[in-house]
Amino acid sequence: MNLIRVAIVDDQTLIREGLAALLALVSDLQIVGQAGDGSAALELVADKSPDVVLMDVRMPGMNGVAATREIRRRFPDTRVIVLTTFDDDEYVFQSLDAGASGYLLKNADPDHLAAAIRAVHAGGSILDPAVTHKVIQRAVLTNSTTPPITEKLTRREQDILRLMVEGATNGEIAAQLCLSEGTVKNHISHILAKLGARDRTQAVRLAVEWGLAHE
Repeated sequence: MNLIRVAIVDDQTLIREGLAALLALVSDLQIVGQAGDGSAALELVADKSPDVVLMDVRMPGMNGVAATREIRRRFPDTRVIVLTTFDDDEYVFQSLDAGASGYLLKNADPDHLAAAIRAVHAGGSILDPAVTHKVIQRAVLTNSTTPPITEKLTRREQDILRLMVEGATNGEIAAQLCLSEGTVKNHISHILAKLGARDRTQAVRLAVEWGLAHE
């Protein structure tokens, strides 16, 4: 069994160690290190090459948003899940813009957190339900004039994007829609191009903003 290598970044020692202790009990996860701020997180990622980083937002020195941006720029194979007590709208959008593959609140159930790590490691994206609601509400309140996603994508592409919003991997999408993984990858490439999205996470964010997740 290939273990998923996980790093934990949080300025509160008790939270770091508590998360590490909980996740160490999960058979397919391996905790490879901890850091207390963004600068230390960059050093940790450079040294340990984790698959997934659990990243707090508010930290002294380099905060979680800046650290996420640098990790995604310098170590593109490492995925980041922002894990925080704050569901502030700006933190959500800043984190996603920085390249985070997920945004979860610290009250998430340990089993849900482990599942989120697996999903992100497999190429998926995860948003906490409370965060998803905020993203949708913001889109409604700003009364965006962006063309509806249904005008940009084919029905098949919409189906695939909807499953991406749910955190499905390419393999899971292929199985559910009776397609090959290669066909799914091609569809995702077309989706990103049509939406002008740089990656899956940004495509998922656009889908949530435009209400595809609730159609």
